[in-house]
Amino acid sequence: MSFLNCYQDAARADAYATLSFKNTYYLAYRDLPAIIQQQVKGFKAVDFGCGTGRSTRFLRQLGFEVTGVDTAEDMIRKAREIDPSGDYRLVPGDDFSSLDAAGYNLVLSAFTFDNIEGRDTKVHLFRALRDLLAADGKIVHIVSTPEIYTHEWASFSTRDFPENRRCRSGDKVKIIVTDHADRRPVEDILWTGESYREVFASAGLTAVIKYEPLATGGEAYPWVNETRIAPWAIYVLKAA
Repeated sequence: MSFLNCYQDAARADAYATLSFKNTYYLAYRDLPAIIQQQVKGFKAVDFGCGTGRSTRFLRQLGFEVTGVDTAEDMIRKAREIDPSGDYRLVPGDDFSSLDAAGYNLVLSAFTFDNIEGRDTKVHLFRALRDLLAADGKIVHIVSTPEIYTHEWASFSTRDFPENRRCRSGDKVKIIVTDHADRRPVEDILWTGESYREVFASAGLTAVIKYEPLATGGEAYPWVNETRIAPWAIYVLKAA
């Protein structure tokens, strides 16, 4: 399968390894402990698209036995460098044969599908992730909302890309991460909530609940639009 992977880059891996859970990223992770406690039974997890291991280590702090997988060799190299005791695996495309079929209580996908091109590829991967779930397992799927690509944020800038406003589901959009030193634009794939619902159904998944986290304004971060526009959507999915 063909993947859009702008993260297959050593300099970008080094930059992403410096990211923490602050600013706009804080909103992606703030509610996860409560969501997972409410929705997930058991403590065996896969972090799909683990990158340099930020979300993998987050899950382990919540008590999970977690395996981080990614297609980007530079990201896995950096994850292992930061966390030598962690379980990080390089997977070729959609080959999950090194993982336990029907063996996981949780599959976390944090921002991974922002960078995966094509409806059919998304459906195929969601089916493969569904097959990793135990009988009562859940997928927690965090993605960028379409609005993230047309506004300014504490962690991101899109002002240099007015063409994003004309984009529709499946189009490439550009965004700059301002929380680290690599200011090269990232190319993401815009995907609407309606388009995701169709993909979930085609992959044999049902959305249990959807969250769109907003900042309260009381946090110690320099919010720009985060108190009024949700930059992220968090879906909890189960097998249909």
